[in-house]
Amino acid sequence: MVTLPLSDPTPHSHREIAESFGIDADRYDRARPRYPQALVDTVLADLPGRSVLDVGIGTGISALPLRAAGATVRGVEVDPRMAELARSRGFEVEVSRFEDWESGTRVFDAVIAGQTWHWIDPVAGAAKAAGLVRPGGRLALFWNVGDPDPEIASAFAGVYRSVDTGLPFTPWSAPALNGYDAIAAPVIDGIRASGAFGEPVRPRFDWQATITRAAWLDQVPTMGGHNRIPEDRLTELLTGLARVVDDHGGSFTMNYATIAIIADRTAA
Repeated sequence: MVTLPLSDPTPHSHREIAESFGIDADRYDRARPRYPQALVDTVLADLPGRSVLDVGIGTGISALPLRAAGATVRGVEVDPRMAELARSRGFEVEVSRFEDWESGTRVFDAVIAGQTWHWIDPVAGAAKAAGLVRPGGRLALFWNVGDPDPEIASAFAGVYRSVDTGLPFTPWSAPALNGYDAIAAPVIDGIRASGAFGEPVRPRFDWQATITRAAWLDQVPTMGGHNRIPEDRLTELLTGLARVVDDHGGSFTMNYATIAIIADRTAA
């Protein structure tokens, strides 16, 4: 999830957040939501081949289902701690910011990014991707967006308001899905500006997960910016969030939407 004001038009300028997720790579890998099979099928459908570059591969969460579907996945990852975990799963990963990555003459059938493209300059990133995707290939960018039921979201927001987290806005104070147009618009503009792709499409895949108290307390510290909250305040925050979940029976339903921006590479 993106823990920045979704009205911020330049989340990629906050790269210090993007480059800090590896502080606890094992927790990130364990706690973050996965992606639905329907997304994987859509990303790989009708490609000329099965070679994939995963931008911001992280621990391999987005790469694993693609490999299981027959793709060969290479990663670029800015955080060496995350890259090391992905390598332990058998992925070849190079440590670099994507915009600075030396790709040589390599090209791919698809360039993907799961939960990461908002950290990349949308114009420079699309231009870079244009040189990496062979004609007929695909740029596929996607995010998991979660919204609990309004009553629980309101209670979560109340906890955040009661703790001086230092975060730039109050999580759960508005439906997360409503704000993703602020992220999608510059991404789509960057793809169009490259002149290398067809018109982007925006498929959406809805699904639900039951999240227990323990799982939620494991996931919250992996959200953007939370690893910069002082330890005593993070403990206070987690205690309050745990109380909310306990008050609702020890678990809650997260309504996920996996949203994607997909554009096919036109002929050179």
